[in-house]
Amino acid sequence: QGWGRWEFLQVSCRRRPEEPPLPAQVATPVALVPPDGGSRRPGLRALKKMGLTEDEDVRAMLRGSRLCKIRSRTWHKERLYRLQEDGLSVWFQRRIPRAPSQHIFFVQHIEAVREGHQSEGLRRFGGAFPPARCLTIAFKGRRKNLDLAAATAEEAQCWVRGLAKLRARLDAMSQRDAHTWIHAYLHRADSDQDSKMSFKEIKNLLRMVNVDMNDMYAYRLFKECDHSNNERLEGAEIEEFLRRLLKRPELEEIFHRYSGEDRVLSAPELLEFLEDQGEDGVTLAHAQKLIHTYELNETAKQHELMTLDGFMMYLLSPEGAALDPAHTCVFQDMDQPLPHYFISSSHNTYLTDSQIGGLSSTEAYVRAFAQGCRCVELDCWEGPGGEPIIYHGHTLTSKILFRDVVQTVRDHAFTLSPYPVILSLENHCGLEQQAVMARHLRTILGDALVTEALGAQTPEELPSPEQLKGRVLVKGKKLPAARSEDGRILSDQEEEEEEEEEEAEAAEQRRRAKQISPELSALVVYCCATRLRTLHPNPVPPQPCQVSSLNERKAKKLIREAGNSFVRHNARQLTRVYPLGLRMNSANYSPQEMWNSGCQLVALNFQTPGYEMDLNAGRFLVNGQCGYILKPACLRQPDTTFDPECPGPPRTTLTIQVLTAQQLPKLNTEKPNSIVDPLVRVEIHGVPADCARKETNYVLNNGFNPRWGQTLQFQLRAPELVLVRFVVEDYDTTSPNDFVGQFTLPLNSLKQGYRHIHLLSKDGASLSPATLFVHIRVQRF
Repeated sequence: QGWGRWEFLQVSCRRRPEEPPLPAQVATPVALVPPDGGSRRPGLRALKKMGLTEDEDVRAMLRGSRLCKIRSRTWHKERLYRLQEDGLSVWFQRRIPRAPSQHIFFVQHIEAVREGHQSEGLRRFGGAFPPARCLTIAFKGRRKNLDLAAATAEEAQCWVRGLAKLRARLDAMSQRDAHTWIHAYLHRADSDQDSKMSFKEIKNLLRMVNVDMNDMYAYRLFKECDHSNNERLEGAEIEEFLRRLLKRPELEEIFHRYSGEDRVLSAPELLEFLEDQGEDGVTLAHAQKLIHTYELNETAKQHELMTLDGFMMYLLSPEGAALDPAHTCVFQDMDQPLPHYFISSSHNTYLTDSQIGGLSSTEAYVRAFAQGCRCVELDCWEGPGGEPIIYHGHTLTSKILFRDVVQTVRDHAFTLSPYPVILSLENHCGLEQQAVMARHLRTILGDALVTEALGAQTPEELPSPEQLKGRVLVKGKKLPAARSEDGRILSDQEEEEEEEEEEAEAAEQRRRAKQISPELSALVVYCCATRLRTLHPNPVPPQPCQVSSLNERKAKKLIREAGNSFVRHNARQLTRVYPLGLRMNSANYSPQEMWNSGCQLVALNFQTPGYEMDLNAGRFLVNGQCGYILKPACLRQPDTTFDPECPGPPRTTLTIQVLTAQQLPKLNTEKPNSIVDPLVRVEIHGVPADCARKETNYVLNNGFNPRWGQTLQFQLRAPELVLVRFVVEDYDTTSPNDFVGQFTLPLNSLKQGYRHIHLLSKDGASLSPATLFVHIRVQRF
């Protein structure tokens, strides 16, 4: 260490801020935007940090483009779209002026950018525009696609390439770059756009970023930065104010605890911190690698030292997050039979809204696959012209062609995950259109479709996800099939429909559903739909190719009355659980209870956000988000004694100290004085005896950097099944609290020590840079 270390300390003390003065005004919506797009300065802070200031595509996006927005066959409107100077959002014209926040969309909310006619909207309504000039911007959550046509193919490519670069750089940017985020608000707070900030404008800025700071404290901070003493902050003074505002005293305290008096971490000191964190197998070489990865100061890096800035960079990186980075790729054994996995499954996949009058769309399948879904549902009905259609029967939901859905499966099923997809057919078609369905499946899917067993014709167990990579399985009725008491073939239609009174107009459909065509039956190889009548307490010959479908009510009854027998059944065969038909608004049930008993295909309405879908996203967040999660050993053994209703005594203690939060979003962006009063709730979802929720007190009027320092503790009996959900809410004394953000992950993927929780919105989009900072301890006994 020696003199090199002291030399660095002397240099670092004299170092001036390296960042340039604050850029001039940003493009503002509506009235302040020149109609022709104007000329733009490319030398902008956010884009400079992204390394994109000289990129031609980004520069063109900053100038703006007139793109044709396509909604229907006749609704084609030209609109101006332009990248804003923050590099994080795109402004666009609206026919009807609205609030400024409704004239932009954010790059971080983009799910995908597709070229050509690769959306349902452009396939149906974009015929007047060549594919080379078209692009689709698909958003996370429930926001509709944006289908656009450019004046030239090159202009379309400019937006495709530019958005791809912005998304890639945004993903790579550290959370430390909150400067980028706060600068977007800085320009809006600068009311006279003179690049100088009065105290009143600073107070407006603080409210915009969700903090109602005491006037005396805010003014003292303002005056400490006003070196020119002219009641205005500009250039480096604003930068100093922002640095002070973004200070993290809790991180400084931890850093100084390990760094000692010289205020820099050597590699051995960083190693000590990592060991105290509970990191597995850390070495001095690993500590040195972290310094070279996250330290920003080149002199410190050369001497293998980490400054506070580098330490913050590390803690805000994926390596410092609560989610174990080793679990973000496929790390589980993928060579076990299919019943040994939880499989991400969707119900009424074709719907984008409620099951009564919602829109049916192939885009819903694309979005499900983008979320890692591996089992999708197709409700098949007789259609005009001999073509089967998909919709929610006897309702006002719109209809789509079966053929189009199969094409969507071919094009998008394996974009995110290579592991097998199951098509769950709810078949209401007659023999002729069933044969058409079989023909479409064969011709469109080709070799991807499983049409015969891989090895033995009567397998003793199902193949593994690894063996079925890139393959599509059909779940449906099979000939010869078991018959019900009235002698008809049991439909794979939801069982509850047998118990409910059916309407007279469905009589013809019921008559046709009594038969199944041999062409379609031949495609059902590993997933033969059967009725689960009873559970056998003693071992019976396995029937691995049979799949039972149960509504949530029947599944819960089996769990309560025959818990262990149901677990043993699910160790050998697939079981699909789906929501009750009474859920008219496409609401969901909690999937955790079904996972506790080993049910693999726990089908949810992916189009309906809520804590149920948060749990589903958390369950399938790990293992590369491939849609398959290996069940715990207690749910895979055919002679297991596990019963979720009687899990035994506590085996694990989880202790979470909720320390602080950073940059929480404003809930009411149109009200400048609206500030959140945040509280944090930690929820445990597992077997009934483990389920619990505890929360902190609320912090008044501070969503920017609230502090709690409260400890929440949980005793767990079946930790291998536990999901931990971190929730931030805005406290309200007179009405239910408003949701701010959440993050859910399996307990077994939760890292110990000081960790950041990167919050997500209600629809699963990133709320970056919003984070929670916590300390986690897991004691197993």
